[in-house]
Amino acid sequence: MKFFFIFATTILVTMHAVVGLRIIPYLNLNNTLKIISWGFVVVLGILPIIPMILRSRGYEEEFVDWFSWAGYISLGFFALTFMAVITKDLIYLFLGFAAKYSSIFGYTPEPSDPQRREFIQKMLSIGIITTTSASTLTGLYNARKGPTIMKTNVPINNLHKDMEGLKIAQISDLHVGPTIKKGYVESVVNKVNELNPDLIAITGDMVDGSVDYLAKHVEPLKDLSANIGKFFVTGNHEYYSGVDQWLDKTDQLGFTNLLDSHEIIRRGNGIISLGGVTDYRSKTIKPSHKSDAHLAFRNVSKETPKILLAHQPWSIFNAHDAGADLQLSGHTHGGQFWPFIYAVRLANPYTAGLHNHNGTWIYVNRGTGYWGPPMRLGVESEITLVTLEKKKDQNNLIS
Repeated sequence: MKFFFIFATTILVTMHAVVGLRIIPYLNLNNTLKIISWGFVVVLGILPIIPMILRSRGYEEEFVDWFSWAGYISLGFFALTFMAVITKDLIYLFLGFAAKYSSIFGYTPEPSDPQRREFIQKMLSIGIITTTSASTLTGLYNARKGPTIMKTNVPINNLHKDMEGLKIAQISDLHVGPTIKKGYVESVVNKVNELNPDLIAITGDMVDGSVDYLAKHVEPLKDLSANIGKFFVTGNHEYYSGVDQWLDKTDQLGFTNLLDSHEIIRRGNGIISLGGVTDYRSKTIKPSHKSDAHLAFRNVSKETPKILLAHQPWSIFNAHDAGADLQLSGHTHGGQFWPFIYAVRLANPYTAGLHNHNGTWIYVNRGTGYWGPPMRLGVESEITLVTLEKKKDQNNLIS
């Protein structure tokens, strides 16, 4: 935790310093306004740190959540502004490099006008602030309007005809905590129930906080209704928030906790095995919770279709080895907001949507809530509705 705090603080200081140094000098402000602007940057840089410190020391109160709102919105704005400033500087660097060596190709650029260059820099700085402010507000609206229903059909080997059309509603990365509370959860519950699913699966990161503080905010989840059952697997954030207490709470809310275990689901004469594993890295916090898909499907016959609930997409390799037909995951938030989607793609084998991993399907939910900055740009939050269908015979496809 101490290392994370130092790392996060270093990133925040760097990001705010770069934005200040690359924006404020070009606005042609007088000394008083420059001092006020730098003070504003310093205050906004501190805002995300305050709730981080208070929550790490066990302070979970409404006033801390207000600091979280302010700090996370500020963080989102500065993250976007930092990326815009870096992009602008890279373009200027490229243009300067091109101008310096343009004589090689027989072109001699005209001498630049300092006043014109100063005016352009000022307009660019104002444009960046205006654009990132508008983007922050747009991202806030997108995050708070709630999840979209994403529907997908997945062909499953050996699926009995009585299991065709089985509907699984997936919630992932709800992150009930400082900025997502009971009202948001109730809207999610209503949207899921309208789908009339056979199964409901929460694939981790349901919360960001303790049971004592957040119990009343997750209480609406008890009203989730499924024809067959509701299931839960842990994400990394459950381990930061007291995993044993949260597993007791999800049990009270009517969920079956799948901890490297499975349940046989029956409909008519058809069966599937619904397995679940603990978070991919859970053993670093709770060694007895080592994630193991083989253990989850122990004693399940090879002919029985296997569906695995696993928070992180990285579990797909273990899931494939264990013979899973489909893995439902989350964790990535689909990148949550541009341009960080590219970094998320580099850090995960799959980022969003449905993919075929060497014969094992994996669907990655983009997150039903959000984490950190209440922002979504270019990536919608989602509730996933997965419908199982019988895999078509390859000979029929050829004919």
